[in-house]
Amino acid sequence: MFLPWDIIWKLLLSVLVGAVIGAEREYRSKSAGFRTLTLICLGATLFTILSQLIGANSSPDRIAANVVVGIGFVGAGVIFKSTGTNKVTGITTAAMIWATAAVGMGIGAGYELISTIACLLIILVSFLFSKWEILIDHVNQIRDYKIVCKFEGETLERFEKLFSHHHLKYKNNRQIKVNGEITGEWVVRGSEKNHNNFISDIIRDPTVKAFEF
Repeated sequence: MFLPWDIIWKLLLSVLVGAVIGAEREYRSKSAGFRTLTLICLGATLFTILSQLIGANSSPDRIAANVVVGIGFVGAGVIFKSTGTNKVTGITTAAMIWATAAVGMGIGAGYELISTIACLLIILVSFLFSKWEILIDHVNQIRDYKIVCKFEGETLERFEKLFSHHHLKYKNNRQIKVNGEITGEWVVRGSEKNHNNFISDIIRDPTVKAFEF
């Protein structure tokens, strides 16, 4: 039996490339890790190869075109919204799945060098840009604050003045008064240092009965 070494080479390369990308996600303990991204890359490569073989005389891109649609469902499965907050997680992993499938399709279509370069760029973006995100996060953070204290006329305004004192920009989401207590919720933006200074003041405030951040 004749072994199609060019096809075998593409499959092996897709496993290697998928493993490299998957190792980065596994290192960060993400939901789609080593095995998942390796299989996604291998699957995208195989579908592209089969698309060319099966539809060679009519539509060689028919099966491959549906990989883009199908991979969207896989990516959507790793995106979650945290209960009780507006934070959404998993978007980077979903984008990684999408990009890995694109790399796999490139290998299957015969563009091994371009796909390998794309793999290296994906890893570069993931590691290098994460460092930049940390730097940006030190300069500008958005946090949700919830403060509960005894109801007094100017209580919440006092906290808002404290936000301004620490050079924090705030947006008052809502106020809730229950049984002599008032709860204030804010979305606050500012540097990590300013947030920490504000938190330090609130923790030492004896009038604050509950504080979430």
